[in-house]
Amino acid sequence: MPKSSNQKIKLLYILKILTEETNDEHGISIPQLIERLDNLGISAERKSIYDDLEVLRLFGVDVIGGKRGSSYCYHIGKREFETAELKLLTDAVQSARFITEKKSRELIKKLESLTDRYEATKLQRQVFVTGRSKAANENVYYNVDLIYEAMAADRKISFQYFYINEKKERVLRKDGKKYEVSPWGLVWDDENYYLVAYDSDSGILKHYRVDKMLKTGIMSRRKREGEDSFKSFDIAEYSKKAFGMFGGIAERVSLECDNSLAGVMIDRFGSEVSLRPAKTEGRFVVSFDAFLSPQLLGWIFGLGKGVKIKGPKALKKMFKKQIEEFCDQINKK
Repeated sequence: MPKSSNQKIKLLYILKILTEETNDEHGISIPQLIERLDNLGISAERKSIYDDLEVLRLFGVDVIGGKRGSSYCYHIGKREFETAELKLLTDAVQSARFITEKKSRELIKKLESLTDRYEATKLQRQVFVTGRSKAANENVYYNVDLIYEAMAADRKISFQYFYINEKKERVLRKDGKKYEVSPWGLVWDDENYYLVAYDSDSGILKHYRVDKMLKTGIMSRRKREGEDSFKSFDIAEYSKKAFGMFGGIAERVSLECDNSLAGVMIDRFGSEVSLRPAKTEGRFVVSFDAFLSPQLLGWIFGLGKGVKIKGPKALKKMFKKQIEEFCDQINKK
């Protein structure tokens, strides 16, 4: 192909070269740009390059020129994402358990394309920082998109639901029969995505782990149900009450804690949580609404001797029974 026929894409290649190969520490001169374009089969004169750089500036690209040694070079300054922001996004993708390892690498590769090749290597190193547990269901990424699409279309969805047995095998619930529910929201809790949906058979809202859903599809002829139930449902408030998204009986819980645990309570329940001084010096009482579940008991137990359950009585009874059962297990020969 004659070099003259490639003139229409010259500006795009200049932008690509500047974006991928330059930053505040690395620039490129006009002669180097002309040489790079020539290798791509595009002829260019010095004056046309100056004109192209000016067009990029007018378009909003932060093209900066300056002296580097004996040469005058150009580089991209401000970008849509700073390296620190891309590192945060990279770590978020890598940390998310609901995203598989394969999909994590694909997403991080796309994040790398948002910066130059020098900074991209820093993102690549992020991938191998930890060996966090990841989901095995590759479809989770598309399940989330499909759920949002169904909610926008006001339609039901269907899916198979599974659990993992002791042999690390997937076992379909309900013998593989598909669940049919009305999706109303997605909740991020305990490092997992949960679908909040209305189950017309039981007449209540339920939640499902998105990474345990298979063969998910939109039921194009089935309109969503349960709008009235969802109107009175506060997802954010529900997430505060539920531990590990396991429900139960919601009651007012009061704990007496060492002052050192104030930050733990605020991190879990938010800055608006009720904290008041206890009668004992160096301690406070925290009150919140929560579902009385085994997961709540486990959370309290993990806080150690710095916590004392003030109420309700049902929680005290549950905690005592759980401890007794643990002791029985330990004492068994």
